[in-house]
Amino acid sequence: MARRRPERKNQKLLDLIREQYQPESAQDIQEALKDLTSGLVEEMLKAELDEHLDYEYGEKPLGINTRNGYSTKIVKSSNGEMEINVPRDREGSFEPQVVKKYEKDISNIENQIISMYGRGMTTRDISSHIEEIYGFSLSESMVSRITNKILPTIEEWRQRPLEEVYPFVFMDAIHYNVRDNGMVVKKAVYIVLAYTMDGHKEVLGMYVGENESSKYWLMVLNDLKKIGGDLKMY
Repeated sequence: MARRRPERKNQKLLDLIREQYQPESAQDIQEALKDLTSGLVEEMLKAELDEHLDYEYGEKPLGINTRNGYSTKIVKSSNGEMEINVPRDREGSFEPQVVKKYEKDISNIENQIISMYGRGMTTRDISSHIEEIYGFSLSESMVSRITNKILPTIEEWRQRPLEEVYPFVFMDAIHYNVRDNGMVVKKAVYIVLAYTMDGHKEVLGMYVGENESSKYWLMVLNDLKKIGGDLKMY
């Protein structure tokens, strides 16, 4: 008589999550990336308004024109529709650039935005991405302001604590073109998406590399274990 395979610890919970949430790798990664994309777009818009008003949030206004709350806007991306908050000024003279007033589709820049979360991206790389997203008309001071605005958001996300156990983990990569030393080169963003024990989706990490390969994926997983300490993935 064949020996009965021992039941994995928490197997019933894993089966319940699988039955209830029916995780699908590509679709779930797209859904999780929308929140990260919209968050960084909003920070970039805030930096644009800071430049327009010539003062940072929390500082004393230098003129009559000041901040005037936000308006919501639905934009399309290759990952689906997302809602963003667009900052306003009292005079109505602010003209957003990363997502222009009547622009509804950001699919042409979303991969560059997502890649800025990736480990291995230096401050200089991020500034280069910002120049690529906005175009050559952006001033150095504006590039610096936007970079400084989004860096805390990026670093906070990279350094956040991870759960100890993830019952489901999916790995995928998105590809994008970026200008490097005057040449357009293709790069990949390696994405690790996981489900927590209570069924919530979470992007564990993103890494920027030249090409998708098994050796690079091994490096990604080893790095996640270093960050997560007692991290366990199934």
